[in-house]
Amino acid sequence: MVTFPNCKINLGLNILQKRKDGYHDLETVFYPVALNDVLEVVSSEGKTEFKNTGISGGEPSNNLCLKAFYLLKKDYPHLPEIKMHLHKTIPVGAGLGGGSADAAFTLSLINQKYALNIPFDDLLVYASQLGSDCPFFLLNSPCFATGAGEKMEPIHLSLSSFKILLINPGIHISTKELFGKITPATPQQSIKEIIRQPIETWKNDLKNDFEPIVFSKYEEIKKLKEDLYKKNAVYAAMTGTGSTIYGIFKKNLQVDLIINKDFFYKWINL
Repeated sequence: MVTFPNCKINLGLNILQKRKDGYHDLETVFYPVALNDVLEVVSSEGKTEFKNTGISGGEPSNNLCLKAFYLLKKDYPHLPEIKMHLHKTIPVGAGLGGGSADAAFTLSLINQKYALNIPFDDLLVYASQLGSDCPFFLLNSPCFATGAGEKMEPIHLSLSSFKILLINPGIHISTKELFGKITPATPQQSIKEIIRQPIETWKNDLKNDFEPIVFSKYEEIKKLKEDLYKKNAVYAAMTGTGSTIYGIFKKNLQVDLIINKDFFYKWINL
């Protein structure tokens, strides 16, 4: 059985406060984007095996797909051993949630393939054990997210009249380091309110709290955002903790943008 995990972008990201458990309360809007990995699972007569092609996802033993499988196998020991093949096209550690998507889609695929009949709410609980944004990829529609990202409220938001350009410069950014430098604050206006405004107002009102920290250290990431606005992006921002920058453009606009050949980039219709 084959499935196609997609990525997401963050529309705004506010860090509200640090909690006693060490995590941070935040607010953001998750929006699904059709840049997809490919995940295949077949039953195995031998031991469970994992293969990664395309973009490297790191050590197989740390892969969230395997962790998702073993999380289910703990409660459903009758599950057979499997062979899992993940072909990655979503950049890793880029603020696009590719690893979380792979994990969430693994849960859904295993549930369907082996007729486990796990209720959706229970799948959400499993997903939350794998990562704070994993539950989103089970819903996979625009959501206003709070808590550590796991509390989600579906919202009506369509960007179907736009196209998006994703650019990843291949710079690894430490999420832990960024959270250590952030100063939490309650914004004057919630992202939930801003997102209802005309998209032309987002440039001034919809912010990612991590951008000033990242841009101060990586001038080339800051320049990517500036270049997208110079090419008439309606909105441009960094997604998550970076380093991916995205630009939202009117679908019929011709964009002549010179991009470093070593960068990952992709045009996608929203």
